[in-house]
Amino acid sequence: MGTVYISTDDAFIGKTDERLRVRAQKETLLDVPLIKVDGVVVLGRATVSPAALIELLERKIPLSFMTGTGRFLGRLEPELNKNIFIRSAQWDAAGETPKSIHAVQGFVRGKLKNYRAMLLRAQREGISGLEAGITRLEQAIQPINQTSIIDALRGLEGAGSAAYFTHFGRLIRNDAFSFKTRCRRPPTDPVNALLSFGYALLLHDIQGAINIVGFDPYLGYLHTQRYGRPSLALDLMEEFRPLVVDAMVLSAINRKALTPEDFSDEPVSHAVSLTDEGRRKFLRLYEQKKQSKFKHPVMGQQCTYQEAFEIQTRLLAKYLMGETEQYPPLVLK
Repeated sequence: MGTVYISTDDAFIGKTDERLRVRAQKETLLDVPLIKVDGVVVLGRATVSPAALIELLERKIPLSFMTGTGRFLGRLEPELNKNIFIRSAQWDAAGETPKSIHAVQGFVRGKLKNYRAMLLRAQREGISGLEAGITRLEQAIQPINQTSIIDALRGLEGAGSAAYFTHFGRLIRNDAFSFKTRCRRPPTDPVNALLSFGYALLLHDIQGAINIVGFDPYLGYLHTQRYGRPSLALDLMEEFRPLVVDAMVLSAINRKALTPEDFSDEPVSHAVSLTDEGRRKFLRLYEQKKQSKFKHPVMGQQCTYQEAFEIQTRLLAKYLMGETEQYPPLVLK
């Protein structure tokens, strides 16, 4: 089952025996065994019974609240993992240390190599005009291992991301959609709305893996510290952006799983967001993507993307604690 997404306003989340039940206007929307639930995400408004809250906490199932457009509001989860040694190693590596520099090199290299793989795959499928973007990405990737200043690594990440998104629109093979540039706050076109919503869901999942392993999600290395910013979650999600969200968004658009009718436009701010039905479609597609399997290049075995979130977090923990010599980012061809 994985993560349960509840997007119906004024739904009631309760517990019956060993099952999670969601109801709205006397209609049962969901009735699932709690043993199959990894997390619960409420998008919009919902009421949660005390019995359900206690059960979620006892089973260590996080409960998150977001707005309907995916803006994170808060999270209820069990007590912090007791492994103080992981957090100690995380703090020891803070700043411009050899370990933090190596970790940042891995985050940036993983993201940009996966961006390059996306463009190369599209090129093999017959999409033209991607050569310049691929070249610019290779120029950003090449100096990463020799760059030992984190700000300079941030510059390489920015240059590579700009090259990728300059050509992202060419990957869209559906005349009903177009993409010119990355626009975040607010997204003013359907493609940006999908990317922003997907990244918000991905951040939620990565933060869940971080909490399971025992890190402090607010101390990162690539992303600077800022009040309320889960910097380490943002660091670790970089290599997953193209693999999970971008790939899923392009598939949904190109296969016409989503249509322009699944979006609405705010007349004042011109912000574009998914309709209720569009959001339900997107959540189904996102969950399917998370549960899809691939062979992990380091572990050498099949795993889902949901499992890979925790695998990569544990690989980072092993590196920071001195149990391995390097952090291997997840790079797929």
